[in-house]
Amino acid sequence: MSIIISASRRTDIPAFYMEWFMTQIERGFFEITNPYNGHISLVSSTPDNVHSIVFWSKNFGPFIRGSYDNILREKGYHLFFNFTINSENALLEPHVPPLSERLNQLAHLSSHLGVTCIHWRFDPICFYCRDDEAMQDNCHDFRQIAESASACGVQTCITSFMDHYPKIRKRTRDINGFSFTDPPDSIKLAKLREMETVLTPLNIRLFTCCEQPLLDQLPSGSGIGKSACIPGDLLLKIFGGDLSLKKDKGQRIRQGCGCQMSVDIGSYACHPCYHNCLFCYANPKEKSAS
Repeated sequence: MSIIISASRRTDIPAFYMEWFMTQIERGFFEITNPYNGHISLVSSTPDNVHSIVFWSKNFGPFIRGSYDNILREKGYHLFFNFTINSENALLEPHVPPLSERLNQLAHLSSHLGVTCIHWRFDPICFYCRDDEAMQDNCHDFRQIAESASACGVQTCITSFMDHYPKIRKRTRDINGFSFTDPPDSIKLAKLREMETVLTPLNIRLFTCCEQPLLDQLPSGSGIGKSACIPGDLLLKIFGGDLSLKKDKGQRIRQGCGCQMSVDIGSYACHPCYHNCLFCYANPKEKSAS
């Protein structure tokens, strides 16, 4: 049975590592190191073994300029895109392109590849305080992004709330007057309902990623659902073929992850991300890529 390649939850391959990715495509396999036990495995990258490739990115500019979509499709690969577009915020996401550029990328992908293979991720929602001011969040451009996504025909928005890992607290402790905050569920639920109110008239449905406790508290009439960022059933519907629809046991199923089986070919150690997002659960590089 063919597999889904996830490229990647662990880093931004379309922004920084497409040359490496294409080299592995030409070799016919990926060499994958398990980040937890160091075990090395070989994963076939040939079109007859790969049903589809799911790309995750905050910047598809290099991918678009390199015409990698055309190259990969000519080789026989099916492509799907998880495009994270958050509000413009130089402190939280210092090295992503300007919002206008990212929205242009979304328009390009949707017009050239079709909106059925694009999910917009607004992720994560962050709450923070600066200089003893009232708590704020990073949703100030949400309506603008939603309207642009709707104009492209995008019908799915996936979101989650920031996880407060110790490494994030360590990363932010030297920023004067700044601190992330974790508000009560009532505030998070209000934010989800606010987002749904914006999205519903735009024909975009809101889904949450690994937020089952919040989903359980939503009123029965809410249309907010549980996401599958690796949507095997949707990929079968779009592309046909043969594919396992088993849940990915390596993900946070109990927390509400709906992803189906895939193989992630990224590496925290070998493929550091240069976006330097302040809330990143990985270990972002401190300098931008040269």
